[in-house]
Amino acid sequence: MVVKKSFSSEFSVDTSKSEKIIPDADYKIFEDKKLLDDLRSRVIQNIIDNNIPTNMNLNDYINLEIDKCLNGMDLEDYKRNHVFNLIDNEINGLGPITELLKDKNVTEIMVNAPNEVYVEIDGKIIKDESVSFINSDHILRTIQKIVQPLGRTIDSSNPMVDARLKDGSRINAIIPPLSLKGPVLTIRKFRDDLISIEDLLRNGTLTRDMAVFLEDAVKSKLNILVCGGTGSGKTTILNILSSFIGENERIITIEDAAELKLKQTHVISLETRVDNYDSKSEITIRDLVRNSLRMRPDRIIVGEVRGGEAFDMLQAMNTGHDGSLTTLHANSPVDALNRLETMVLMGGLEIPIPAIRDYIENAIDIIVNIERLSDGRRKITDISEVVGFSGDLIAVNPIYKFIQTGITKNLEVDGEFKLITKKIKSYDKMKNKGFKDLDLIFGDKHE
Repeated sequence: MVVKKSFSSEFSVDTSKSEKIIPDADYKIFEDKKLLDDLRSRVIQNIIDNNIPTNMNLNDYINLEIDKCLNGMDLEDYKRNHVFNLIDNEINGLGPITELLKDKNVTEIMVNAPNEVYVEIDGKIIKDESVSFINSDHILRTIQKIVQPLGRTIDSSNPMVDARLKDGSRINAIIPPLSLKGPVLTIRKFRDDLISIEDLLRNGTLTRDMAVFLEDAVKSKLNILVCGGTGSGKTTILNILSSFIGENERIITIEDAAELKLKQTHVISLETRVDNYDSKSEITIRDLVRNSLRMRPDRIIVGEVRGGEAFDMLQAMNTGHDGSLTTLHANSPVDALNRLETMVLMGGLEIPIPAIRDYIENAIDIIVNIERLSDGRRKITDISEVVGFSGDLIAVNPIYKFIQTGITKNLEVDGEFKLITKKIKSYDKMKNKGFKDLDLIFGDKHE
């Protein structure tokens, strides 16, 4: 009886690839989907069950196995090439999603089921008919092949994994029993070409005056909180804001999965650690924030606050670490402050709510809200500052807002950015740093 080997053990080979034809949609090439899946399963299993001869080129071996399986079938060359690409991707790549990972236009890949693969392109999510998996086991094997080189495992006892690939892309996978539909895979791809403030201006994410204000706010060492929903672009904005920090400052970044890519020379990047087997070895965001205070930082940048680390971040902002930056999930500046208050309470500290609000009010200067609109485009819809209290609640003063006026014939959101106020609390602090261009934005109302 032949013992079947796993994909991960058999396909950990490194060989030169031949020039491949980018596959067309499975259904266009093979109208009989069952035939395609049967061919793919038989060829792959044949390769798994046999040892690859040391004196044979891998590509030649694949072709030989394909010939054996297709014996008696009269297939056109382009169909045969398609099968070869599928097999080659299983061995040398990451299965059916290999080409999607290479496509620079694809920013996110979502595998919901064998025949349900969705991608995000230009902010819009569409179903991709060009790829499919054989079955749920095929998705699981692909997930295992991705996470094993990262030192992670996924199985019934560890049915969920969140990790970072070597290129910086983030992978999240969840399998039964937690997922009732079967294995689900989500990959948020890392951009090699970092977006600059000029890119955001061209895309209409903000105006030039808004960009000047945010740059001056960062250089003035104001504490800035970036908020928005999932996939709205919070990390992108955080990366751009971080790029305004001077070369002479010591920057410490803290993230669950390192996504920030700063160009300054004096940058220390810290990343949390999650262990599948020993929870005592886990290192959290909170642990890293506390440790960063002993590392003589000029700036602390936390990729995202989600829980008790919010208090430690606020403590850093209130104890001489001005110019700190972070993000959190929220739908508006007011919602962001409410969530921040809740996160401090999650830390288990018995602090009265008025004291927490006072702590937040003293720590946060500017709140930037970014949204992904219904047309897929991302815009900074609100820039506000924290100005004190209104009764028992923290008061927020809107500076810029995006006002939506309607929807165009092309279903694009129509609207304009408006300067809401010309009198801001942080004006003197920013002006004292020598930023004279503030007068061009806010006029002489502060004189």
